[in-house]
Amino acid sequence: MTRLEDLTAKQKYAFNKLQKRLRRCAGKAIDDFNMIEHGDKVMVCLSGGKDSYAMLDILRYLQKVAPIQFELVAVNLDQKQPGFPAHVLPAYLDSQGVDYKIVTEDTYSIVKEKIPEGKTTCSLCSRLRRGILYRTATELGATKIALGHHRDDMLETLFLNMFYGGKLKSMPPKLVSDDGKQMVIRPLAYCAEKDLERYAELMEFPIIPCNLCGSQENLQRKVIKQMLQQWDKQYPGRIENMARALQSVTPSHLADPALFNFADLKTQEHPFEDGDIGFDQPDIRPPQNPADIDEEQIVQIVQLS
Repeated sequence: MTRLEDLTAKQKYAFNKLQKRLRRCAGKAIDDFNMIEHGDKVMVCLSGGKDSYAMLDILRYLQKVAPIQFELVAVNLDQKQPGFPAHVLPAYLDSQGVDYKIVTEDTYSIVKEKIPEGKTTCSLCSRLRRGILYRTATELGATKIALGHHRDDMLETLFLNMFYGGKLKSMPPKLVSDDGKQMVIRPLAYCAEKDLERYAELMEFPIIPCNLCGSQENLQRKVIKQMLQQWDKQYPGRIENMARALQSVTPSHLADPALFNFADLKTQEHPFEDGDIGFDQPDIRPPQNPADIDEEQIVQIVQLS
């Protein structure tokens, strides 16, 4: 593993580009979806994985340069998994001067009691974790809950829902909880996982493994992840195009009558918007990628208002 202080001049230049790219992508996502507003208190969910560490680091930077004021509080849920190094996150957060709260709830025992041996525990574990985090956000007076899901997570979820659930659905960058009381945001929605991996390595975040409970990774998600990684190697740009497709939807050219009124569709004298574009050749000119935005635009991107 290459340490940040051991980088050559060329490697430091590459690191600076990587850091700016991640900051730009996060700032653009926050701006596009109005994720953070003046006066917000953002609860940053810190799992101890690469993504949540990077999210906290990026949000702390944006907090300094943004023209609005907002608070950050990091929250970690200690689920009493055997071998969980409870000292790691407090030591790191203390060293960074970050306001934080460690919540201790023995969900591990509940999951082990309910889920048969050998079966994946992730689904129940995530539901229990979500409920505890929502409750904690209320107790802290947080107005936003920030999760560390990135662009690749969103694409994996899209294909999981299509292949196994028969739904065209992904992870939204911003959503309201089922009870309507919590606003959840995903500031890393435009960030690539490979960039986050490299950033976490160079920043030497004290990573805590996510499989302490002994649960096997969801096999279906693992298959989808491998498929996307293979595509990324074989067909450069495909992942970026798929991510852009999530923001360029034409309901009249899908098949959901709840989204488009096919039943009452009639001919008309004037041109119909998006009429027969299904017969057109696809436009393969790539729109601007958030990662390609000129560096001078970073201040405008993090307006957050």
